[in-house]
Amino acid sequence: MQIWQLETLLRGMVSAQAPEKLKRTPSSLARTMIPSRYRNPLKRHLSKTVDFIHENWKRIWLVTLWLVVNLALFVYKFEQYKRRTAFQVMGYCVCVAKGAAEILKLNMALILLPVCRNTLTTLRSTALSHVIPFDDNINFHKIMALSIAIATAIHTLAHVTCDFPRLISCPTDKFMATLGSNFHYKQPTYPDLLESIPGVTGILMIIIMSFSFTLATHSFRRSVVKLPSPLHHLAGFNAFWYAHHLLVIAYILLVVHSYFIFLTREWYKKTVSLCHFALKSNPPPPPPPKKKKSQLFMFMQTWMYLIVPVLFYACERIIRKFRENNYHAEIVRVSY
Repeated sequence: MQIWQLETLLRGMVSAQAPEKLKRTPSSLARTMIPSRYRNPLKRHLSKTVDFIHENWKRIWLVTLWLVVNLALFVYKFEQYKRRTAFQVMGYCVCVAKGAAEILKLNMALILLPVCRNTLTTLRSTALSHVIPFDDNINFHKIMALSIAIATAIHTLAHVTCDFPRLISCPTDKFMATLGSNFHYKQPTYPDLLESIPGVTGILMIIIMSFSFTLATHSFRRSVVKLPSPLHHLAGFNAFWYAHHLLVIAYILLVVHSYFIFLTREWYKKTVSLCHFALKSNPPPPPPPKKKKSQLFMFMQTWMYLIVPVLFYACERIIRKFRENNYHAEIVRVSY
């Protein structure tokens, strides 16, 4: 309340004017006590928007930067595959699948950083805390998890419902001329694609992610969902905690998955994807000696992408375990 509003209110209370005018005072005071910038609907929405930006500007710029990077990676991969021979067979489906895979790869690397609590505690005392909302780390972790789920769904559906049927139904002459060398000149069937090493690892990753993400939702984590026995153990914090540790297997599968990509031969162009086209029944012939180093470098390239967040998280767990073994809390009193 401003000074002039208080003065108006006091004058109305001590005024000796007619009762009829006093009856009109509360409504007039109610109008005058509303700040001028909130009286007009347009000004009211504008003022609320300005207030929201002022209170959340650190969140806004960080999320905007994250969205721009994701969009840039998607467009880059989309345009890259438009110029490849695979586009002649699978069209825009392969572009969408590869773009979603690039978003998946980025967020699988970033999602570990918001849960490095010791590192975040140290960073809160630095100048970075003035521009980065470190206290919102769990919210950003959830946003990245949602983006991983969406990218996984888009990537998988694009491959399973569009790329695979086009690959299988492609005329043999066209297939051999465009993608025959990638498949050792044997056109695959749908079971061949699903039974391949990338297909199996992709399916396992989807199962693990779906299980872990479901138990991480509020209803399961807070035991809001009441499941019958023996499934009742799937609800609660312990189930969420142990299910999240299964994602270690998902990261291992991610690296294995990336090693067997077939549409790209050069190691430095290989990227992580959930359903590539390596055939289990027809493994590639042994590469020449010069190419063995390229395959090893490709394998290391995937680890180089994940090495920083994985090392950060591993150090966090080691420090946490060290503190558990060397620092003990003494229970003084328990209140029920």
